Amino acid sequence: MYISDKVKSISPSSTLAIDSKFKQMKAEGVDVVGFGTGEPDFDTPDYIKKAAVEAIAGGKTKYTPAAGTMELRRAICDKLKRENGLDYEPNQIVVTNGAKHALVNTFMAILNEGDEVIIPSPYWVSYPEMVKIADGVSVIIETKEEDEFKFTAKEFEDAITPKTRALVLNSPSNPTGMVYTEEELRSIAEVAVKHNIYVVADEIYEHLIYEGKHVSIASFHDKIKDLTIIINGVSKTYAMTGWRIGYSASHPEVAKAISNLQSHATSNPNSIAQAATVAALNGGEEEIARMKAEFQKRRDYMVERINSIPGVSCRNPHGAFYVVMNISQLKGKLLGGRTIHTSDDFADVLLEKAGLALVPCSGFGADDFVRWSYATSMENIVEGLNRLETFLAQELK
Repeated sequence: MYISDKVKSISPSSTLAIDSKFKQMKAEGVDVVGFGTGEPDFDTPDYIKKAAVEAIAGGKTKYTPAAGTMELRRAICDKLKRENGLDYEPNQIVVTNGAKHALVNTFMAILNEGDEVIIPSPYWVSYPEMVKIADGVSVIIETKEEDEFKFTAKEFEDAITPKTRALVLNSPSNPTGMVYTEEELRSIAEVAVKHNIYVVADEIYEHLIYEGKHVSIASFHDKIKDLTIIINGVSKTYAMTGWRIGYSASHPEVAKAISNLQSHATSNPNSIAQAATVAALNGGEEEIARMKAEFQKRRDYMVERINSIPGVSCRNPHGAFYVVMNISQLKGKLLGGRTIHTSDDFADVLLEKAGLALVPCSGFGADDFVRWSYATSMENIVEGLNRLETFLAQELK
């Protein structure tokens, strides 16, 4: 069969690959514990479900405008004003089929063939593939664990070329959980404005910050706001992963281009989910606080346990619900009858020998690490860490 060169060049998601293998083993009756995908284990709050049921009963089952209902776009504008100090009009908002869709829309709207996008690593596995889909080129800034996986304004400026079109800024970060400070963001904004470069600000984890606070880079002044394309959604904050609602907020000309593209690609997102999202954005502070408190409890336990196990270590992430565990000390060692050369090797051995599914960070541009998600029960976290400790104790003795 004939397949396009573009599609053949796209790498499969390492996150989904490990999760698929984990689910297959579990279905076959194998005793496995998984920490793969970034999906809250909480159920969607009842007040959001109720709004969806009422939307169905009220006949909100037809096409909506391609960019989303006016009610939802206004609710997003209200949210951005209330929580981020940002003034947007509904024509600057495009509601999408998840934040992932908003990112693809964005790169398709702003990139021509060969345009460069600067991406700091470790990065979410899909960013470079999305840039590739839009015929762009990813330029990677390698960050260091000792710098909390953050790049500096100088490193950003040094990576800029005449072909640079955008910077991807993910704070809080997947996979590292790092959070940029206001001072760091202001320095980055200065460089972006100086060189007229878009900032694609992925803020999907903004409500999951455990120390400090979230600051949107778009909030500093109009010049950086005009260059910023905010990406957000409700999947992480409101445990609505399956509802598939994300959005972008951008300059009117960019938003118009994104909306036009979407009108031909998918049309509007699900009308019922849009109605439910209006309810989500207009309430739920107690639910958010409850989930956040539980995530922090899990994070604290996981970080302490990992750092007590010989052969591995981790930093304390300040946001999201991931921990990246450093396995560099294990490279070159024989574990489970296999010499560990890569994070993929380590993840495969753990899954086969210990029944523990972690995501190798080779696909995140950080092969010395594997990623844990603590968006799972404390019971699973305790069991998974017990399995890691037992396995390494046996293999390293």
